[in-house]
Amino acid sequence: MKRLVILGGGTAGTVVANKLRRRLSLDEWRITVIDRQRDHLYQPGLLFVPFGGRVDLLRSRRRLLRNGVQLLIGEVATVDPERKSVRLFDGDVVGYDYLVVATGTSPRPDQTPGMLGAEWRRSIHDFYTYDGAFALREALQEFTGGRLVVHVVDQPIKCPVAPLEFTFLVEAFFRRREMRDQVELVYVTPLDGAFTKPIASRYLGRLLDERKITVETDFLVERVDAERKTLVSYDEREIDYDLLVTVPLNMGADFVAASDLGDELNYVPVDKHTLQSRAYPDIFAVGDANDLPTSKAGSVAHFSSEIFVENFLQYVEGVAMTHRFDGHANCFVETGHGKGLLIDFNYDTEPLPGRFPLGRLGPLSLLRETKANHWGKLAFRWIYWHPLLKGRRLPVPSRMSMSGKHRPDEEVRP
Repeated sequence: MKRLVILGGGTAGTVVANKLRRRLSLDEWRITVIDRQRDHLYQPGLLFVPFGGRVDLLRSRRRLLRNGVQLLIGEVATVDPERKSVRLFDGDVVGYDYLVVATGTSPRPDQTPGMLGAEWRRSIHDFYTYDGAFALREALQEFTGGRLVVHVVDQPIKCPVAPLEFTFLVEAFFRRREMRDQVELVYVTPLDGAFTKPIASRYLGRLLDERKITVETDFLVERVDAERKTLVSYDEREIDYDLLVTVPLNMGADFVAASDLGDELNYVPVDKHTLQSRAYPDIFAVGDANDLPTSKAGSVAHFSSEIFVENFLQYVEGVAMTHRFDGHANCFVETGHGKGLLIDFNYDTEPLPGRFPLGRLGPLSLLRETKANHWGKLAFRWIYWHPLLKGRRLPVPSRMSMSGKHRPDEEVRP
């Protein structure tokens, strides 16, 4: 009996477990998912919680996994790649023949001096966690005006467009409450623009300008002076706030460091096309748990998992892995007022304007605000809980297509 152990039952871990359960015989394989929590969190929904959005965010992890996949609730302490074993904090040891690390990435406010303390979730908030999103909802309801700063500590972060989405949504929130003139909005980023890619950064930057949102770029925070309500950068710039909504440093799981499996941020170094560990060939890392040079986004978890499954099936048969992940990512970007943008890109091609996914037929527009993109984002919730997590193939190719895309300086004929 061959033993496949998957560490983490989030998006990537669940998709991989369910897809492989369809392809591997239970007479020959035992598939075990280990996660420390019994409930699965729909993380994209956290963005809407501060504004009174739907709160149906949790579902039983056991019910999301196909029959035949074992679920073990426990927290991983260390992995021993030489002995091929996983030790849990409760003392249990689980052996494996093949290991998939899918433990994602998490915000670490403890890594920035002054961020945690008496003002945490009072004047300093996050929205990337369940408790944080609900605490921020209360804070926004009580906010009567002043300077609200949306702040990103450093890249990479889970869903890199989410801070921008929050900024657009909070601007619309205050406008609906007829108090926009009483709120100064500032977006603070370590990047040299609104986004990591130049063309998308220009499009998104224009939207920030139109909404009179100040952008502070190249800001590398050294500490938070919670008493003075001030962000302080390494070059001694200071930004004051009345309410701070921050995206703390994101890091991988602590056991990755304890097991000497990762880099300085606890991400597992992998081949960017096969997701195979560079150090241990029987270990793979999927989703946000690896060091892929692309976005830590749900779409990457989805597309790369499909490539991984095909490669894994070849690998266990002892043949060369022939499928290559190209870094494909796409993200809906909420821009407020019932509209949204859509971006689609990969390792080699930055987000471009055009139509998606059926070339000129669309029906969705790339890098253009439309109501259809907003509804596409809302519809993704159903897609996520049903076909995606269950491991069913979606009608969007894993590899990025240039069909329907064009560079802004190219002429587009109808």
